[in-house]
Amino acid sequence: MVTSKKAKIIDKIAIGIIWSGALMAVATLLWIIGYITIKGIPVINSEFILGYPRGINLDGGIFPTIVSSLYITALTLLFAAPLGIGAAVYLAEYAADNKFTCLIRFLSDSLASVPSIVFGLFGMVLFVEILGFGWSLLSGALTLTLMILPVVIRTSEESIRSVPDSYRQASFGIGATKWQTIRNIILPSASPGILTGIILGLGRAFGETAALLFTAGSARIINPENLPISPLDNGGSTMTIHLFKLASLNRIESALGVAFLLLIVVLLINQVMNLLMRKLRARFVA
Repeated sequence: MVTSKKAKIIDKIAIGIIWSGALMAVATLLWIIGYITIKGIPVINSEFILGYPRGINLDGGIFPTIVSSLYITALTLLFAAPLGIGAAVYLAEYAADNKFTCLIRFLSDSLASVPSIVFGLFGMVLFVEILGFGWSLLSGALTLTLMILPVVIRTSEESIRSVPDSYRQASFGIGATKWQTIRNIILPSASPGILTGIILGLGRAFGETAALLFTAGSARIINPENLPISPLDNGGSTMTIHLFKLASLNRIESALGVAFLLLIVVLLINQVMNLLMRKLRARFVA
């Protein structure tokens, strides 16, 4: 009886700690979002969103930074998604469980812990100088691709491995090849987890600053003629770099406005990715 009462007390304490941790996390998130929203909304207007920066104090709008951020994010998605999913399919479905695959996973996990400034220096040496891409959107996107690949690979691999073997056996039983099984059964079933990895990776890429300072540049675009068109064009400042500049100039109100728009854009990207994945999954299943 004493042991039972003690176990119940310990159980209640454990549940209380878990709930406290969860509530603290949610409260912190709501406080940050609420603060940025309350302080940032008054700054938002048509001139701020559609205008171009002016003067040394970066007056005016941030439209070029929005274009550059979306451009680099789209390029990063174009490179990282097929590479990451392809590597995950290989590790989960084709590769034998040996020292080589263990080494790949170890290196992938190690790559995920490398500071972004190191990626920026590496990207500057490899993409900007050696390969000759210069300070461009392409150099920035390739650097961000290296940064988010570990997240995409490991999340996608675990999602693929979580698909029940009975799905594979049923597909093989009706005469499907291994690739047909992967394309029509495994990937659609694992798509929620794969999407999660891609969204996490894109979230880190969209919010990156240090790596882009060394690869995409931080030039100020002051008129429509300077907007980037080709991936080899200088991307100028992204939203995060522009936010960093505003904070350095002690223009906190404008910086909070940029931060609020960052939250909105990330939310929109998540919604678009979810919609795209649902459509792809419906197409595969059909």
